Amino acid sequence: MKSFYLIVCAFCITIAAHSQTKDSLSIDKEVPQKTDTTGVDTHFPILSLALQTFKAIEVTPKKTQKDWIAEHWNTKVFNPYKNIRKQYPLQIKFDDSTYASPITRKKVVTSRYGWRNRRAHNGIDIDLITGDKVMSMFDGVVRYVNRHSGHGKIVVVRHFNGLETVYAHLSRQSVKVNDTVKKGQIIGRGGTTGNARGSHLHLEIRFQGIPIHPEYLFDFSDENNLVRSNEIWVTRRWTAAYRHNSKRKSNIKVLTTEEEAIASKADETKVYTVRRGDTLSRISNKYNVSIATLCKDNSLRRTSTLRIGQKIIVKQ
Repeated sequence: MKSFYLIVCAFCITIAAHSQTKDSLSIDKEVPQKTDTTGVDTHFPILSLALQTFKAIEVTPKKTQKDWIAEHWNTKVFNPYKNIRKQYPLQIKFDDSTYASPITRKKVVTSRYGWRNRRAHNGIDIDLITGDKVMSMFDGVVRYVNRHSGHGKIVVVRHFNGLETVYAHLSRQSVKVNDTVKKGQIIGRGGTTGNARGSHLHLEIRFQGIPIHPEYLFDFSDENNLVRSNEIWVTRRWTAAYRHNSKRKSNIKVLTTEEEAIASKADETKVYTVRRGDTLSRISNKYNVSIATLCKDNSLRRTSTLRIGQKIIVKQ
């Protein structure tokens, strides 16, 4: 646009100068006009220069977004990022302010992201009936369709911001690898395959192979299907299931800037690994936290026996 204005101004100045020159000269015959190889009238040198300058201007190409679909694309393994070192905090961006609900009925979360039965539960369980439609939450490309240990029949969709959504315990898979899917498109049917007690959808949200707390990114509590922010920064707190209780909703405070994410590290919950001889009383005295709080945060009883290597959440 600036180049266009430059040309217009140069043209106007040249016309004015040419008119003055023509008036000041007494010419009996018409002077032949010369043109250079560009076809530009040499009687208009400023215009010629402006046009040549305009032609020489290189249009700066727009910065292309990262091609998340091509990065570590592997349709044979569940997690193609196993050997990739991750840098925290993670930055997640969304073009959409809403997601498509993965099921057609009201979303009832029956088990949350967190520590469950002495194991990490890396997603949330949403109640459904076998045969219910399961839909992709965003536009994307199907990366993995297979049976996977514990998950049963699963579909993994990679979205254009790098996130992957995992839909597990399906009774039927309706897509194949490398299929492009739209937000809200049916990708399968709910079921009980794998280690499922009753029909439900096990939903995981992963970024570069890291399981992120789904409720940190998305609001599943109502029918508005809201993405919590168009830009979200993820710290280790939201990628470690043992820091959360699968029976209780986590206290969500979304970090929307890198500065907030870095500052939040100081407030992260401590995780203590039980050693030989440890008791709730000893841990309570060590961190100046009540036994009642330890029991509440870890779903324990005062009489619970601690195991060596067990992870204990300590909120100071």
